[in-house]
Amino acid sequence: MPPTRSSPPFPMLQFQSVSLALGSTDILTDVSFTVSPGELVAIIGASGAGKSSIFRLLTGQRRPTVGQLTVDKFDLGRLTPRSLQAYRRQIGVVFQDFKLLNHKTVAENVAFALEVCADYRDVDTRVESALRFTGLYPRRDAFPPTLSGGEKQRTAIARALVHQPRILIADEPTGNLDPRSSRIVGDLFHRLNSQQGLTTIFSTHDPLLVRQLRPRVIRLESGRIVFDRPDCDPTTAFQGLL
Repeated sequence: MPPTRSSPPFPMLQFQSVSLALGSTDILTDVSFTVSPGELVAIIGASGAGKSSIFRLLTGQRRPTVGQLTVDKFDLGRLTPRSLQAYRRQIGVVFQDFKLLNHKTVAENVAFALEVCADYRDVDTRVESALRFTGLYPRRDAFPPTLSGGEKQRTAIARALVHQPRILIADEPTGNLDPRSSRIVGDLFHRLNSQQGLTTIFSTHDPLLVRQLRPRVIRLESGRIVFDRPDCDPTTAFQGLL
């Protein structure tokens, strides 16, 4: 399994009255929540509720219009280009559409995450560890066009893990997957969180994934938090969304 870093002091992630506006359009309004080390958190909501905007803020693609967002020691509203690069080394990011490089093998895609950070320490060992954890070591020399959707997502997860992040951030990680592949991805998230204590925050519209993982659930409606509950039953969490 890929090694994980020791947890920093509480809290690890904190939204403090965060609002986000694009032009005259309010996307998020007065969003506040805290995530402690080792928590597993699902962000749910209808299309346009603000889930993707939460993740754009968490990855540094957007900055809060109002309020403060901190992750570990980083204030994401005040990051310089250099500190943004340092911050992104602390997080692992998984996208719904995989974002793999088709001209690179599975192993090369995973190693690329280290190359862009100019981190050349034990590359082969770390790539192998991430691929074995995700069950993709036998496919290490395959190219993305030959992979199934589930294999592509597991490659993306291995890439997110290879630099030993403090937090795993996943935007609709099972959105493009069949039920079997979704269960495999859910099992990887469960093992990372329960066995290694990796703080994980993900968005989803998949009640089966929520049932499998039993995370804390934060539900957004029109850019506002309408509930925030631990170990929430999916029937309650998704009421009115399905």
